Amino acid sequence: MSLAQSAERRRFQLFLIKPSHYDDDGYVIQWWRAAIPSNSLAVLYGLALDCGERRVLGEDVDIAIAASDETNTRIRPERIARAIREGGGLGMVALVGVQSNQFPRAMEIAKPLRAAGIQVCIGGFHVSGCIAMLPELQPDLKEALDFGISLFAGEAEGRLEDVLRDATAGKLQPIYNFMDDLPNLDGASVPILPAQRVARTSGKVTSFDAGRGCPFQCSFCTIINVQGRKSRYRSADDIEAIIRSNLAQGINDFFITDDNLARNRNWEPIFDRLIAMREEEKLFFRFVIQVDTLCHKIPHFIEKAARAGVTRVFLGLENINPESLVGAKKRQNRISEYRQMLLEWKRVHAITYAGYILGFPSDTVESIVRDINIIKRELPLDLLEFFFLTPLPGSEDHKKLFLSGVAMDPDMNKYDLEHVTTAHAAMSKAEWERAYKLAWETYYTPDHMATVLRRAAANGIPLGRMGFLLMWFWGCVIIEKIHPLQGGYLRRKVRVDRRPGFPIESALVFYPTYAAEFIVKQVRIGRLMWRMSRERRAIQKDPAARDYMDTALTPVRDDDLDSLEMFKVTEAARAAGDKTRREAAARAARAGSSKSPAEAVGAG
Repeated sequence: MSLAQSAERRRFQLFLIKPSHYDDDGYVIQWWRAAIPSNSLAVLYGLALDCGERRVLGEDVDIAIAASDETNTRIRPERIARAIREGGGLGMVALVGVQSNQFPRAMEIAKPLRAAGIQVCIGGFHVSGCIAMLPELQPDLKEALDFGISLFAGEAEGRLEDVLRDATAGKLQPIYNFMDDLPNLDGASVPILPAQRVARTSGKVTSFDAGRGCPFQCSFCTIINVQGRKSRYRSADDIEAIIRSNLAQGINDFFITDDNLARNRNWEPIFDRLIAMREEEKLFFRFVIQVDTLCHKIPHFIEKAARAGVTRVFLGLENINPESLVGAKKRQNRISEYRQMLLEWKRVHAITYAGYILGFPSDTVESIVRDINIIKRELPLDLLEFFFLTPLPGSEDHKKLFLSGVAMDPDMNKYDLEHVTTAHAAMSKAEWERAYKLAWETYYTPDHMATVLRRAAANGIPLGRMGFLLMWFWGCVIIEKIHPLQGGYLRRKVRVDRRPGFPIESALVFYPTYAAEFIVKQVRIGRLMWRMSRERRAIQKDPAARDYMDTALTPVRDDDLDSLEMFKVTEAARAAGDKTRREAAARAARAGSSKSPAEAVGAG
């Protein structure tokens, strides 16, 4: 290439930003190392790389991509604007994967960029969910349009190049709406992030989706209305390419973000491919996955998941009250299957997490505490994380309340599943908040955390890993006052990065307070580490540790439906137990089998 030709080349600067959101004091939630990697950021980065390789802006235009996650990186709009101006003025900022609770922060990043003349587009679940479910554009989305911010609803595969071309021409459309045309994922670009970005997550974990969409109908869920109820999938070849691309840059820990990997029709060829890579090529990688509570009914699913490298599993347990599950259209959850399912994961040495929703109509402070104590005794669950039942924009629950004119909190920053955003039928706001606090304190007691460690030792799960996760959950909630899914290593606060409406504190007040908070937190975490370490050493020295047994670890038996409290505590629970007995008896009769009721239930 001649010097004249080189001088004619142009550079389009694309800044991809996953915003964080504000804590209750108005500071951006940010860490030295954050916990949860952003799949949306990885997807958009991979798509942008593909656009660059295909020269979608012309042979004379290079696409320079910068990806940042605000949970582990400070975002400075003025520097971004200056970089675009000094680079020739060609470029845009895309705020990606923006959830409802992150939309206010996304707007505060976007406004100074627009004031500087920089093109900005916001996409993610909030924009997509509101456009998909509500009859008219909401005030916060209208405000974005008034600032000249573009909105993107839907998924970017096959569409990002059009947005980039519009931005190159300086003509971004106000709204890109692809909600009625969700793309096929087979053969789509590899979602990936540079190693230096992934290094800013705890444990160097990255993420990808093997599929999108979910066939179930949970009323509190936004996924079915944003990604659709018709599931779409990547192929085994696609997944292998994703794994190998990351292994090549030294990354081997993955979070597969599918809402329910067990319902991905390609799960078996994907697992078989991963098994071959691990067992034949001796490659090392491991996964965290999300599945439903009936995944153990799928032949070979759990066994192959473990061989494929799954070490941690997130389960949408949601509740142990059948009445609440039916009311939320979570009919696929059957409490009679919970113990068997969890024991199956224990058998392959996997750590289990479960989400638990607080605030179904029949919930009270007393019933919530009662049910958590039952879970502690009767279910072999490792980690339990609690959420307020929240009408998230994009969900059926939100749409119903909106159309009925029911009051909901107008501050989107609170729609993080950690705040009360609407009224409850039986509890006041104060009672509901008290129930949330009590839920964490009830489950994460020193005695129960020791029990979880003993169960881990009995099932061959590394005590160091389990102890770390218990400390993470306890520390985030009790010490940092933040949900574990928003946690990280070493909380970072920037004095001037505060939400509008909150005063900027003087340096003489802010920094001494920040330093004192930091020291107190580290002392409390240190005490917890010492206590957990002492417990772990005691278990490791116990020659009978592998023989530990309690009610939760006991194999499923014929009399569980009669003896366990979870099947007797409410009328709905008793009805669920009776239904399970009838179904088991009917199956046994049809098969002419001599199986016991417990065996018949397991064969269902």
